[in-house]
Amino acid sequence: MIALRPQIVQILEMFDAQIDRSESFSAEANGSSRTVERVAEAKLPTDLGVFRLIGYRSLVSDEEFVVLARGEFQNDEPTLVRIHSQCLTGDVFGSTKCECGQQLRAAMKLIAKAGRGAIVYQQQEGRGIGIINKIRAYQLQDEGADTIEANRQLGLEVDLRHYDQCAEIFCDLGIRRVRLMSNNPEKFRALERSGLEIVERVPLKIKFNRNFARYLRTKREEMGHFINLPDDLYGPNQQAGMQTV
Repeated sequence: MIALRPQIVQILEMFDAQIDRSESFSAEANGSSRTVERVAEAKLPTDLGVFRLIGYRSLVSDEEFVVLARGEFQNDEPTLVRIHSQCLTGDVFGSTKCECGQQLRAAMKLIAKAGRGAIVYQQQEGRGIGIINKIRAYQLQDEGADTIEANRQLGLEVDLRHYDQCAEIFCDLGIRRVRLMSNNPEKFRALERSGLEIVERVPLKIKFNRNFARYLRTKREEMGHFINLPDDLYGPNQQAGMQTV
């Protein structure tokens, strides 16, 4: 399950996600191009222990970010990190149309166990289309469209998210080497561009549900996500069980 940095680069190239090392969005590399600022911090007690809740604000848009952090960060120590895009339906309401809520919870558990890590919670609901358009897309999915087809039928982009500011936040926290909890190749690209070293991809364990089987397959086949679930899980006789994504 461990993917060291050269292997990650090779995987990204398979999906035509070439890493442009001439660009760098990190505040360290481009002090004059800082695009986020830390504005608030407080303790957050949870059933997994106490985390730090840190608020960031974009300097180039109205976007705000929340960081859930545990422990102290050192430049040379690989740190568990995740960029988690807001999903009201999954994170709060427990929807089984996606695995988002399970991924967030699994990432928090791993960080709590390790004693160190950070999650940047990005307020980009529905891959950036917003909650109302997301509900409209869900209606089209109820009628048979997949997650990509629904967006296109609404005249919307498939994915409007950008992750460079999230990577800049990791740099601001003092993180330089990461163990990335993600299956999204675009997040790998953003962290590489920022100068962060990805030393490992850490899969997250979730309970498989047939309601999000098509969603996962679409992300794997149409969006290039690193999802390696057995093909028989996508068939008509899907069985619930713990899987990694």
